[in-house]
Formats: sequence, C-alpha cells, structure tokens
Amino acid sequence: MNVNFPVIELLDRLTIARVKWRRTQANSEELNYYELQAQQIDMNAECQSFILELETIHDNIWELEKDLKNGYEKKLPLEEIGRRAIAIRDYNNRRIQYKNLLAERIGCPIREIKKDHLSE
Repeated sequence: MNVNFPVIELLDRLTIARVKWRRTQANSEELNYYELQAQQIDMNAECQSFILELETIHDNIWELEKDLKNGYEKKLPLEEIGRRAIAIRDYNNRRIQYKNLLAERIGCPIREIKKDHLSE
C-alpha cells in the first residue's frame, strides 16, 4: 500500500505516538511506523526543535485531559474543567502554528487552517 499523507500530519502523529509510548508503552507498532516514515524526511535542527515543541504540547494536552479521560471529571469543579478546556484550546493553537512552520521549512504545500473553530 502506498499512501500519500501530508508531512505535517505524519510528524504530528509521530509526536503523539512518542508521548503515548512514554506514558503507556502500548503502541510500539504505531510508533515504529511513524518513525520509519519520518526518517525519509530531510529535517534540519530547526525542524527537530519544532518537533520537540510539538511533543511538549501533546504531553501537556495529555496531562490536562488525563483526569477527564479516566472518568474523574465528576470530581473536578466546573471552573477547573473550563480552565483545562481553554488551556487545551491554547495548546492546540500553538500546535497548529508549529505544524505550519514545519510545513514551510520542509516545503510541504499543505497547511492546517482553522476557520470558525475554537482553536482559531
């Protein structure tokens, strides 16, 4: 199977898979798949730093969502749930910025554009 996938989406999925692996060790096939794909991309040190920033963003989002995913939201006050939702939105805004910077530096024509969306 030869699937064409935008480079920025591949790198975003790679950073998510790295965070998931560090936290759960439950996705080695997924992580290996993305790592092999990413090895084919010529990236300079600046791109590598953007990828590390994406990993940090995903790690922070994971931390904010952890209690909600584990069913503990009933133990959290509504203002805490709202605070986390806003923080997640803000992290996703930064995530889109880094994905688009990567696209620009790598020469990928695909950009992520959000219109009429909370992450705008």
